[in-house]
Amino acid sequence: MANDTRERLLEASARLFREQGYAGTGLKQITAAGGAPWGSLYHFFPGGKEQLGVEAIAHSGARYERLFELTFARADADVVRCVRDFFQLSVDALERSGWGDGCPIATVALEVASTSEPLRHACAEVFASWEAVFARRLAGAGLAEERAADLATYALAAFEGAIVLSRAAHDTRPLRVTADVVAGTLTSALAG
Repeated sequence: MANDTRERLLEASARLFREQGYAGTGLKQITAAGGAPWGSLYHFFPGGKEQLGVEAIAHSGARYERLFELTFARADADVVRCVRDFFQLSVDALERSGWGDGCPIATVALEVASTSEPLRHACAEVFASWEAVFARRLAGAGLAEERAADLATYALAAFEGAIVLSRAAHDTRPLRVTADVVAGTLTSALAG
């Protein structure tokens, strides 16, 4: 039961941070959305909102990493198809959510990069882990490790930027265009 409450608080935090940002989300809102008593928040997160934020970022990062691995498996280990599918998942999520369901890490990172070192560090760790996972997949597809790492950084930066542009414009065109460019770049790199 206790782990269930903690998990609900992490899930609620991750969702609310993704939709409203870190500063725009209050602790009472998190406990209400998580269906948890107020006292449980400080029981599980004695460091308060910042500790909860750090753990919610790590939680979201791991969840999205599993989603990437699942997408990769469904794409039959084809990294280019995986990238296209992952971009499409974001297109679908943005449209379905009325433009509120962006990247759970980028939303917080943009907001706290110069105001909270623990939160900035947590975001940087998640981005680095995502890059490493994708770089391993690219290396497994035949690219040299250094080239795979560079392309993983490029693909993640393009993906995150496209989400920001799509959310701001309420238009999935940036995601769709970027998916095509990233897929083309990866196809050329893998063929070369």
